[in-house]
Amino acid sequence: MSAHDDMFSAEQSCWFVRKVICWRAAASVAWAVLLLPPITAAFVILSRFNLLHPIQTISECLSLLTSASAVFSLILLCGVILVVGFLNLEYYTVIPTIACSKIALLGQLLHPRQLLNSLVHSIMGMIVAWCCAINIGGRYETLGYPCPQSDGSDGSPQMCLNEYHLALLLAGAFVGFSHSLLGVIHNMNYVSFHTVQQYKYLRFKGSLPLVVKCSATQALYSIRNYIVVYFFLGYIPKAWLCKTLNLDSNSSAHPLDSIAGLLDLTLLYHMWISASFLLFTWHITLLLFRIFVTEVYSFPVQSSFTEDAHQCLSKVLADKQPMILKFLALQDLALLSQHSPSRRGEVFSLSQPGGHPHNWNAISRECLSLLTDLTQRLVIYHDTVATNGRAKSLSTGSERRTSSETSAQRVPLTAPFTPDLDSPFASPALRRLTAPVEQCSPWFGTVQSPHVMRRVPKLWSTSTDSQVNGSPQSSPASVPSPKQEASKPSLLAQFLQNRKEQLPEASSQALFADSQAHIWALEGLSYLVQASFSEDQFGVVQTTLPSILSSMLVLQEAVDRHFKLPHASSKPVRSSGSMGDSTHKTLRFALRATLKTAIYRITTTFGDHLKAIQMSAEHRKRLQQFLEYKE
Repeated sequence: MSAHDDMFSAEQSCWFVRKVICWRAAASVAWAVLLLPPITAAFVILSRFNLLHPIQTISECLSLLTSASAVFSLILLCGVILVVGFLNLEYYTVIPTIACSKIALLGQLLHPRQLLNSLVHSIMGMIVAWCCAINIGGRYETLGYPCPQSDGSDGSPQMCLNEYHLALLLAGAFVGFSHSLLGVIHNMNYVSFHTVQQYKYLRFKGSLPLVVKCSATQALYSIRNYIVVYFFLGYIPKAWLCKTLNLDSNSSAHPLDSIAGLLDLTLLYHMWISASFLLFTWHITLLLFRIFVTEVYSFPVQSSFTEDAHQCLSKVLADKQPMILKFLALQDLALLSQHSPSRRGEVFSLSQPGGHPHNWNAISRECLSLLTDLTQRLVIYHDTVATNGRAKSLSTGSERRTSSETSAQRVPLTAPFTPDLDSPFASPALRRLTAPVEQCSPWFGTVQSPHVMRRVPKLWSTSTDSQVNGSPQSSPASVPSPKQEASKPSLLAQFLQNRKEQLPEASSQALFADSQAHIWALEGLSYLVQASFSEDQFGVVQTTLPSILSSMLVLQEAVDRHFKLPHASSKPVRSSGSMGDSTHKTLRFALRATLKTAIYRITTTFGDHLKAIQMSAEHRKRLQQFLEYKE
């Protein structure tokens, strides 16, 4: 790519992020802020409601909501929503990061960027909890209060620590921290695109019951965990605060880090309702962000002005970053190919002067490139699994290592399979500890390195091992002495080894992590080819039809081979009670269905005309299966 193209690409990306994504994120935050007063009012009524005096409760709530403290807490909550909205924009992704092993997930959780995110969420959780304490009032209102029996020497009353207020604040911090960790575990920053297009209001209304359920359920589990932590460790912040602020702990009341103190049902209810309020406001902000950022954007197919050329669909499709731009462009392509005859006409049109089908060539080339990329990944994945599956054969460890490394280097998107390489754990010391598992292997433990086999004397003797492992080792620490041979590995090494084992299904999910792009490419191509039968006046599609069919048939063969692997065909259990989007877990099934439908769409439209196309005997045989509806 030339410097001129790079400049255009950078300008395009900057324009799109600045003019589209940022404004969409700002609109989602604005709606979240507008929804905050009614949500806060509902929280106040639920936290202070008294069945015996309902009218009195409502009047008290109304007077509280108009007080200066309530207005100040509302301003603080708006600030928290703004920060949550900014973090959503900063951390969102359209391609989820799937950890293929437990230690890779641990590496994600302990990444410095994630630790900073967790700290910010803890602080925000404490701020929201303080606002909740102000709104609930009563015994939660202040951190200190005058002791009942004050014996201050200087005449001023001695202040006591209000443990109810402290417990509520720490609960907020704990729930915020837990939410941040669950965000990584459940891929909450993953933004998926809906198959069925709906208005924003209808999507929001339809998702609201799920948000309420998720918030209440997650709050319940978080508060349960918090109570256990506070029971054992609650004395630490209590003692530190008393010492720092010169407060007395009131010995007349039950301390809350005891069984009697924590069995206070009113306290538990207020903790749970506060945690639910906190999570509900954050989840609503996240839901609005997802709805706004995935809204359909219509790109011009061709432009009359040169300065706007970089905003055209064909140019945008070729951009690599940001990924949201590429995804929205592919979504637009899939929709125009189905529902817009006028825009399809622009795709099939010839440019003047010259009469070349530039629009069709650029769009079809990018879609075919995506399909070829996925096919290569699937072929390399299958070949590597097949090679590493021969763990019982006496091939050398160096050969296995070399094949694994070369395969990993050839895979264009290795990162989703091996996120642990970029984690803070990828130090030389850890590599030596976790030597039994291939560092570059995205596969789930089918490789048995000689070091693992060396630990099983029943399978391998010392002499056999010395013959097998003929290649010199790169690290002296990897070569055990005869004394070490008989000794068992350390507990730390065993622990790390167990967590390093690949999760079977995760590697397949990671392989198809970005397959929403391929699904749209298949839909766009197949619908355009179908429409070309009657709409393509100049026959621009006919020249590309052989390569389109061969790309789809090769991909279908690769997908079929992949689904014959044991872990690929098992459907994951749908997770409930979480705002994490689990769409990525079933993308491979959606891709397989879309691919088959796309081929049938072309074969049913063109029928026996396809027999005139030049293709290999194998492809012709497979195509005949589709023509006879036998696939």
